[in-house]
Amino acid sequence: MVVRSCLALKLLALLVVPCSAAEMDLASASRLPTTSPSISTSANESVLVLNRTTRSLPRTGDPIWSLRLETPGQPVQHFDAVSGRAHRQNADRYRSGTRAPLPAGRYVLGPVEPLGPADPRELGPIWIGIEPQFPTGRGHLGIHLDPSANRNANSGTLGCVGLIRWDDMQTLAGLVQRRNVRTLVVSE
Repeated sequence: MVVRSCLALKLLALLVVPCSAAEMDLASASRLPTTSPSISTSANESVLVLNRTTRSLPRTGDPIWSLRLETPGQPVQHFDAVSGRAHRQNADRYRSGTRAPLPAGRYVLGPVEPLGPADPRELGPIWIGIEPQFPTGRGHLGIHLDPSANRNANSGTLGCVGLIRWDDMQTLAGLVQRRNVRTLVVSE
């Protein structure tokens, strides 16, 4: 069983139910940037970049973070995500247990791992581990689906990156594997 300390089983989440952007009431999604700042990587390397937006989930107030996949010669792929809990966005991002968003910095991605029935439902069907490349008290971090996003008090993560749409998680996992993505840069 895969157990991730940053993602304690959320007791209220009983079902993983995909939802559409319309259900999420994310009409402001069209405000995503079309260009991105330069991230120093090798010329052919794909990289994930996570940054805070000015948008938030309407029911729960969780800030929406933009997770984008940048691949040279390809259009930028955008995914809406949450990181941390709504009321913990200004907590110490470098200390474990604060439920704060990921600290800014560079991370190495692990493999895309399917999760099974013994794993917490609140992790969704897929886990992509991430390892900080800088000193921090945070560990056991990853990218996963947040099936409670905008639904209830379990919305948000305990510090990981939680995609808010089922289809986006499936798409991202496939792209990470096909493009051999190994880097996540969290900016502020």
